[in-house]
Amino acid sequence: MSAVGGEEIIRIAKKMERMVQKKNTVGALDLLKELKNLPMTLELLQSTRIGMSVNAIRKQSSDEDVTSLAKSLIKSWKKLLDGPSAEKDTEEKKKEPPPPAQNSPEAKEESSSSCSSSGRKEDCAAPSESFITSFPRAPSTSDPVRIKCRELLATALKTGDDYITIGADDEELGAQIEEAVYQEFKNTDAKYKNRVRSRIANLKDAKNPNLRRNVLCGNIAPDVFARMSAEEMASDELKEMRKNLTKEAIREHQMARTGGTQTDLFSCGKCKKKNCTYTQVQTRSADEPMTTFVFCNECGNRWKFC
Repeated sequence: MSAVGGEEIIRIAKKMERMVQKKNTVGALDLLKELKNLPMTLELLQSTRIGMSVNAIRKQSSDEDVTSLAKSLIKSWKKLLDGPSAEKDTEEKKKEPPPPAQNSPEAKEESSSSCSSSGRKEDCAAPSESFITSFPRAPSTSDPVRIKCRELLATALKTGDDYITIGADDEELGAQIEEAVYQEFKNTDAKYKNRVRSRIANLKDAKNPNLRRNVLCGNIAPDVFARMSAEEMASDELKEMRKNLTKEAIREHQMARTGGTQTDLFSCGKCKKKNCTYTQVQTRSADEPMTTFVFCNECGNRWKFC
């Protein structure tokens, strides 16, 4: 993509921002048509933030042509986020023969065989044409605490650049998450605030972008996200680390409990008693001395003696 194309996108984005600020979207349709004719890349989407400008125009305009074209543009840009595989799938679908007419015998036969082979009702459901999974809109609120929490959640959802390409309505998603939290506690006490804070912290976590992306795409429903535990929200890397630590803790516990040798040569650092059991394990190379793990039979204290 040439630098000239990038400058054109930035120019259009600035015009759209001024329209939103003035709450006057006259001429937005022409700008959207210009965008439609410009080649787009993921790098340009992230650097120019044009998706955010288009989404703002879509939400503010009452012109059906404007909102329709804006949605169409965002939907086409979404494919850039999915990568080459999405484009390949699209090309393969184009090569496939057109499906039979909806009410034709061939269509009925195909639908019947598909349902019977899967044996699952959900596999036979008609595919949704919506870009992002939709959920019931959150009811409005006049509570200042709840309003502030919704704003903070929306801001957290805008961390990074995924929301620009996805084209999600961050404000509505933030309101839906807050509504689910409020419905659980029925008030805005400390538990409610702590729950909201934990959602915000995890959405902003730069090491866990997949969580935020899944919420924005609708893979994780707002009400489900509102109830997720810290372990469920953790990144794959952190989950693997916790799993390994748990295994290590179990191994050391079992090693201290079983196969150990009773001794009074060690003094416990906590209870100062000498009723201990020790086990030696070769944790390093063969030419290095063995590591001694000691367990206090009195208070349960465990330590490593090298």
